[in-house]
Amino acid sequence: MPSRSASAARPPSVSRQEAHAVVERLGAALSTAGFPPMPSRVFAALLVDDDGRMTAAEVSEELSVSPAAVSGAVRYLTQVGLLRRERERGGRRDVFVVLDDAFHGALTSTDQVYAGMIAALADGVEHLGPSSTAGQRLQLSKEFLEFVTEEMGGILERWEAHKARR
Repeated sequence: MPSRSASAARPPSVSRQEAHAVVERLGAALSTAGFPPMPSRVFAALLVDDDGRMTAAEVSEELSVSPAAVSGAVRYLTQVGLLRRERERGGRRDVFVVLDDAFHGALTSTDQVYAGMIAALADGVEHLGPSSTAGQRLQLSKEFLEFVTEEMGGILERWEAHKARR
């Protein structure tokens, strides 16, 4: 995909300033929710971009940040499942792509996200003893994460039904 200016992906009625304001508000909201600031802004920029595809240079230009800042943010966002990296067709540059339903994959991969924590909590209960105060706290945390993991299947089914009704 050839490079494009950041404004080329926006409808003509949306100014660069309006799109940038949305990116900054969304980035700030994500940061408030616990996401690191730079990944929040990069993710917001990709969500706001009409086709959801940008190169590192495009993200860097859109956010007025260094390519190194973009690289670190993309690494984080890829690890948490909010975007994927693709090779530009016929080129050597990477393109970062956000899925239309980006939060779906990141928030519903609880089995992968929580498996390590559940195992560590179970190990902690075993080592501290299930009757100790700390062991009981760890057990309760483990049970909660197991509960969330089990419930996620039903949530996914309801979400798919909701999307089908839209």
